[in-house]
Amino acid sequence: MAVFVAVVAGLGWLFGRYSNNPAITPYVLIGALVYAFISYVSGSRLALALNGAQEIVKKDNPLLWRTVENLAITEGLPMPKVYIIEDPAPNAFATGRDPKHAVVCVTTGLLDIMEDEELQGVIAHELGHVKNYDIRVSMVAFALVAVVSILADIMLRMSWFRDNDSENNNGNQLFFILGIVAAILAPLVATMIQLAISRNREYLADATGALATRYPEGLARALEKIGKKGGALRRQNASTAHLFIANPLKGKSVTNLFSTHPPIEERVKRLREMGTHA
Repeated sequence: MAVFVAVVAGLGWLFGRYSNNPAITPYVLIGALVYAFISYVSGSRLALALNGAQEIVKKDNPLLWRTVENLAITEGLPMPKVYIIEDPAPNAFATGRDPKHAVVCVTTGLLDIMEDEELQGVIAHELGHVKNYDIRVSMVAFALVAVVSILADIMLRMSWFRDNDSENNNGNQLFFILGIVAAILAPLVATMIQLAISRNREYLADATGALATRYPEGLARALEKIGKKGGALRRQNASTAHLFIANPLKGKSVTNLFSTHPPIEERVKRLREMGTHA
């Protein structure tokens, strides 16, 4: 996250020099913080709406409700709201800006194929995200990627209307070149950082969930089932893909470098190693 903030700060400084107005840099950073705050506050509601999630009460699905409730008590967390997505693909995600405003959401496809211990593993994983404040990290990372993309787009557009007088060619030529390079590369770098954060937090949530249930095999088997059936949802929303326990998008990345999730095989391997060392 520190590197991420440094990228935004560096791009803001370069934007100020590129526009011949260095004093604009603090305003760029303030704007980035405001945007991140708005995303942090409203991001969970947007994620639920984009994926068609519907809130339930205990009588709608007693097994799911009790599983969430029992594990929340085990982890010392407030009871989160529970949502369900009508979709045959097995998947789940957690959102909300902090444990007091947390949401756990699962698909009907997940409920259909999971045994009790496997469902416990999935819910424990999602509550691990809540406990570790991964939701906050994900929302801020997503907002920073958006800020970088906006700045880069403005810099590219400015380059087309820039004067080519002697002053620009002499005094600002270096910043002109740096501005073009940064505008092209910055969104890619920012996205790579966001994806790296997302992958690392998935491993951490796996470990936290396994410790909560004291049965890593439950989550390992659940992940294997998700891997075999596929977690791609009918509603495709790239902006919320990083929240899910498995990649909800159709198709596979050319390389793991551009995946929001670690390979399921590696996650299962780590979980089973935890079980052998328990």
